[in-house]
Parts: sequence; structure tokens; C-alpha cells
Amino acid sequence: MPHGREELFLPELCTGIGGRKMGHDPNCIFCKIIEKKVPAKLVYEDEHAVAFEDINPQAPIHILIVPKKHIQDIHSIKHVDRELIGHLFFVAQTLGEKRGLNNGGYRMVINNGRNAGQTVFHIHLHLLSGRAFSWPPG
Repeated sequence: MPHGREELFLPELCTGIGGRKMGHDPNCIFCKIIEKKVPAKLVYEDEHAVAFEDINPQAPIHILIVPKKHIQDIHSIKHVDRELIGHLFFVAQTLGEKRGLNNGGYRMVINNGRNAGQTVFHIHLHLLSGRAFSWPPG
């Protein structure tokens, strides 16, 4: 389980970009982190997203950037979600700048589906850094 705690908004009480209520899934581990039912080591939070350290890091720096709205996967994104999804990349940019990752670089990954390595079905962006990465990944 992750560690550490900070206050977050409850997704069912929040409105998303465009004033729409954010959904949640009571069985989703990321929704439980957002609802503070499961602790996590948070590194960023705003009204639309949270970011926390991965409990199974694949690099010295491995942060998950998660929208507070539950969206299962890429194919579940709706037209109205486009700003929210774009916002995840701005969060990555902010974290990269604050942690000084711009010079050495970092990788951002979204896994979509079991065969692509998605293990939590709540869309999220991985931000990885602190080591050299090879290509192709996997």
C-alpha cells in the first residue's frame, strides 16, 4: 500500500473542468486514494488531479498523475474530458520543472488495456525519470 496522507477533494463533491460533476468508482484503488480511504505519498494536488509516488517504481522517480474523475481507459474518454486529459500533461510539466527533470529528461506513459500493462483501470499518466530509458520500451 502507498504511504503518507494529504487532504483531497471528494470526487463526488467536485466539479470537473467545464462544471461537470466528476465520477468515481467505489471499487477503484485510485478513487479510494482520491477519497482518502487509502493512503498515498502525494506529490501534487489541485482541483482536477492528484499525483503520487508509484508503490512499484520502475525508475528512481516514478509518479502517477491521476484525474480525480474516474475514467477507465483511453476508450472511455469523452469529448468533454479533453481539457482534463490535457491537464494531466500540464501537471507532468509542473512536476518536471519543480524536480529539475527538464535537463536530464523524463518519460511519460499511458498504458491502455491489460496487454499494454494497465493494471489499474482508472486512466493515469506515468512520469518516470532518474535513469536512462531504452527504446522500444517493454
